[in-house]
Amino acid sequence: MDTIFLGIVIFLCVLAVFDLVVGVSNDAVNFLNSAIGAKVAKFRTIVTIAAIGVFAGAAMSNGMMDVARHGIMTPEYFTFYEVMCVFLAVMVTDVILLDIFNTLGMPTSTTVSMVFELLGGAFAIAILKITHGATSADGTLLGLGDLLNTEKAISVIMGIFLSVAIAFVVGTIVMWISRMVFTFTYRVNGKTTAYNGDMGGLTSSSLKIGIFSGIAVTSIIWFLLINGLKGSSFMSPELKEMINANTWYILGGGVLVFSIIMTILSAFKLPVLKFVVLLGTFALAMAFAGNDLVNFVGVPLTGLEAYQDYVANGSDAPDAFMMHSLMDSAHTPTIFLILAGVVMVLSLIFSKKAQNVVKTSVDLSRQDEGDEMFGSSPVARTLVRNSNATSKFITKIIPDNILHWIDTRFNSEEMKLSQGAAFDLIRAAVNLVLAGLLVAIGTSLKLPLSTTYVTFMVAMGTSLADRAWSRESAVFRITGVLSVIGGWFITAGAAFIFCFLLTNTMYFGSYIAMALAIILAIYLLVRSNFKKKKGDERNIESLFSQILKSKDKAIIWGLLCEHIRNGNAVRLKFVIDTYGSMTDAFLREQYQPLRRASSQIEEERKSLKRQRKQEIVTMQRLDPMQMMSRNTWYFLGINSCQQMLYCLKRINEPLREHVGNSFSPLPNAYHERFNDAKESVLNLYNRALNMLETGDFTNAEALRNDCTTIQQQISRDRKRALDSTQDETANLNTLLLTIHILQESQELIGYLRHMIRGMNKFAGSED
Repeated sequence: MDTIFLGIVIFLCVLAVFDLVVGVSNDAVNFLNSAIGAKVAKFRTIVTIAAIGVFAGAAMSNGMMDVARHGIMTPEYFTFYEVMCVFLAVMVTDVILLDIFNTLGMPTSTTVSMVFELLGGAFAIAILKITHGATSADGTLLGLGDLLNTEKAISVIMGIFLSVAIAFVVGTIVMWISRMVFTFTYRVNGKTTAYNGDMGGLTSSSLKIGIFSGIAVTSIIWFLLINGLKGSSFMSPELKEMINANTWYILGGGVLVFSIIMTILSAFKLPVLKFVVLLGTFALAMAFAGNDLVNFVGVPLTGLEAYQDYVANGSDAPDAFMMHSLMDSAHTPTIFLILAGVVMVLSLIFSKKAQNVVKTSVDLSRQDEGDEMFGSSPVARTLVRNSNATSKFITKIIPDNILHWIDTRFNSEEMKLSQGAAFDLIRAAVNLVLAGLLVAIGTSLKLPLSTTYVTFMVAMGTSLADRAWSRESAVFRITGVLSVIGGWFITAGAAFIFCFLLTNTMYFGSYIAMALAIILAIYLLVRSNFKKKKGDERNIESLFSQILKSKDKAIIWGLLCEHIRNGNAVRLKFVIDTYGSMTDAFLREQYQPLRRASSQIEEERKSLKRQRKQEIVTMQRLDPMQMMSRNTWYFLGINSCQQMLYCLKRINEPLREHVGNSFSPLPNAYHERFNDAKESVLNLYNRALNMLETGDFTNAEALRNDCTTIQQQISRDRKRALDSTQDETANLNTLLLTIHILQESQELIGYLRHMIRGMNKFAGSED
C-alpha cells in the first residue's frame, strides 16, 4: 500500500518539474514583454537579467504559502487517501490546462488555476463527506463551511475584476499623461527618437528624463521591498515595521535622490531609460519567482509531507488516517528552492512557448501595423463603433486649438523606433513601473492582484493611450484582449469543473483510476511537447520576421517573392492532401477523414488570411510605383488559393453528409473513371507545386495548357454522368454527388491556372 502512494508522490514531484516549466512559459510574459517589446537590449541579455531575478526570488523565498495545505480545505477533517486524490487531480488538471493555454499563446493565471483546482477537488470530497454525515471530534455534523475555506477563492475572484479594470484604466491615464509630457520625439542617450534628427534642449530633456526615471526607480525598488523580498529570511518583523512606519519618507527621499542622479546621468548621455526597464524586468522576475513558486510546487511538496506523516504515524488505513499535520505552516528546505530556481531559469532560457506567450502580449500592444493575430468579434465591433461615436461627441465639445495641440503631442509618425521594436522606452518603463506599483499597493492592502492580469492589462491600457490601436487594427486588438480575458475566466471554471470530476473519478475508481489519470497525463504531455510546427510554416514565419527587420527595399522584395511562393506552395500541398483524402474517403465510405478535413479546411483558410495580411503589410513598405503594376497579379494568385479552399469546402460538405448518412456508395462501374479524374487533378497540382518550390516558371504556359485539356476531359466525364441520370436503375443521389465533385474538380483546375499565371506575372514580367 505504501509503495502505491510512494509512486503517486514521485509522479507528483515529476509533474512539479513540468509544472515549473509550463508555469514559467506562461508567466514569462509578466516580466519580459516590456524589455523585449522596446528592444532595450539583445534577447540573450534580457533573458539573462530575468533569469538572475528568477533564481534570486526562488532561492530567497522562505518557502511555501499555505494555500495547498489549509488555504482552501481544512485538512484535519480529510483522510490521507482523500488528500492524495485531491492533490493528484490538481496536478493532472493544472499541467494540462496551462500547457493548452501556452500552446495557444494565451497568458493565463497560475494562481487562479491552482486555487480553483484545489477548490474543485476539495469541494468534491467535501460533498461526499457531507453526504455520508461526517462529524467532528465532538460529534458535530460538519458543513461546507467547516470543510472548505472559500475566502481565498472569493478574494481571487475580487482580484480578477479589480486588477483587470484598475490596471487598464490606470495604464491608459498614466501613459496619456506621460506622452503629453514627452511626445514620441525626445532626446535620450545622446540621441533622438525623431526622424528629422531634432535633438531638443539638453537641459529640459535631461530634467524630464531624470525626474521620470527617479520616480520609476523609486517605485521599482519599493516594489522589490514589498513584493520581491517580503518573504526573504533577512526581512525581519522589525525591518518590515520600520519600512511601514517610514513609507512616505522612503518614497519621497528616493524620488528626490534618484531624480538628481538620473538627471546627471542623462545629461552625460548614459542610457538611463534602458537601465529603468532592465531593473523593472529584474524586479518583476524576482517577485514572480518568490511569490508564485507555491503555484508550481506547493501541491507536490505538501503531498510529499502528507506521505511522510502517514508513513511515520499511519497505523490506520489510508482512508482513516486524518491529516492533522497539514494544519501547521510549512517551511520548505532550501535545497528544494534552489532546485526549483534552476528549473525555472532553464525553462526561461530554452522554452519556445515562453516566447510564444510573450509574442501575444507584444503583438497586441505594438505601435505599428502588422500581422494581427486575432480576427474580429461582434463585441469588439460594437465597442469600436460606440467608442468612435463617443470620441466624435467629445471632440465637438473641446475647442479646436486644444485638440490640435494634443494631436501634436501624439506625433508617432515623426518617431523613429529601434529596429524590430514594438514600442518605445517611455511606454516600456510605464508598463513595468505601473505593474510593480499596482501589485505592491495590492499587497499592502492585502488584496491578491494577479501579476499576469496587472502586467497584461497595463500593457493594453498604455497601448490604447498611445493611439497604437488605429481604426484598421482596433477591432482586432480588442478581440485579442477580450480573448485573453475570457481565457482567464475560462481557466477558473475549467479548473474547478475538471478537477471536481477527476477527484470523484479517483475517489470511487481508487488506484486503477489514479493509474489511468497518470497515464493520460503522460500521454497528453508527450504529445504536446513533441508536436512541432511543420518546417514550411516555420520558414514562412521566419521570412516575415526578416522582412520586418529589413530596411533595404531590394531585400524586402526578394523576401516577399519567396514568402508568396512558399505560402502558396503550402496551400497547394494542403489541396493535394485534402482533395486526395476526401475522394478516397468517399470511395471507401470512411467518415472520419471527411470530418477531420472540415476543421482542417477552416484552419487553412485562417492561415491563408494571415499570409495575405503579412504580404500586404510588406507591399506597403515597397515602392508604390513598383507595386502598382504587380498588385493585380498578386491578388489573382492569392484569391485563386482562397477559391481552392472554398472548392474543397464545397466538396467536403455533401460528401460528409452522404457518407455520414450511409447512403449508397459509388457504383464500381464509375470507380475507374472517377479515379482517373482525381489522379489528373493531383498530377497537375503536383507539377505546379514543384514549380513553386523550385521557382522555375519556364513551363508555366505548358502547364496551363494541360490544365485546359484536363478540364475538357473532366467535362466530358461529367456529361456522361449526367446522361446516366436518365437510367432508372441508377442511384440518383450518388450520381448527382459524383457530378458535383467532378464540377468542383474542374473549378480546382481553373483556379490553378489563374494562380500559376498570377505567380508568373508577379515575380517575372512587368506587363
